[in-house]
Amino acid sequence: MSASPIASREAALRIALAARALDGLDVKALVGALLEKLEPPLTEAKLAKLTVEDLRAILAGDFAEQGCHVGVDNETLKDAIRLLWGQGVEHADFPVVEAYTDGDMPGSIRVAVAANRGENLDGHFGSCDRFLIYQVGQEAIRLIDVRSTAEADGAEDKNASRSALINDCQLVYVQSIGGPAAAKVVRAGVHPVKKPTGGPAREALVELQGRLASPPPWLAQIMGVRSASLARFEEDIETGETL
Repeated sequence: MSASPIASREAALRIALAARALDGLDVKALVGALLEKLEPPLTEAKLAKLTVEDLRAILAGDFAEQGCHVGVDNETLKDAIRLLWGQGVEHADFPVVEAYTDGDMPGSIRVAVAANRGENLDGHFGSCDRFLIYQVGQEAIRLIDVRSTAEADGAEDKNASRSALINDCQLVYVQSIGGPAAAKVVRAGVHPVKKPTGGPAREALVELQGRLASPPPWLAQIMGVRSASLARFEEDIETGETL
């Protein structure tokens, strides 16, 4: 399998949504089966030529020629094919991305949020369908990208590939993350933040936003600024005061 088996994020999105429609089929397994049928890279044009019978045969795998029954009803297969064609994808539960150009929000930080549905923090690092990418500043929170994890899951090292997918972010919010995966995230320059209870993504980001003006040491280090506690300590030294 090539390093980039899926040609575009649009194609990756279609595959991820189709996998979900197929009773939560493993995305990596679907990518692998599609590659055997279509050959890499998987493009939007190739996906648009698939038929219900093609998908039935793909899911049946080695037993397709024997008429192996696929444990998915015909309507579900049709729904999945429509998603692979791109039909209805624009109306899926992906939130609207806002325009952003580097430098628009001075002093802001970039944050990834592990998500499965809508604009929610409801995903585990290693299994979420996508990452919501936000630019968070003291005055605004802006959703600037939605990145499907389908292509990353087709890689040999899924966690390393997922880490690379968000390596332009300073933080990633997740419901959970394993130790080995966390090490790869940190190696990519991203600080993982666990929020086991999850919830609306913007609620977690509003809490983060409120700390930007006076960041604790861990956040100040990520932002590349002095922490509020350190600044106060330095001021006390200059004035001869003690804590």
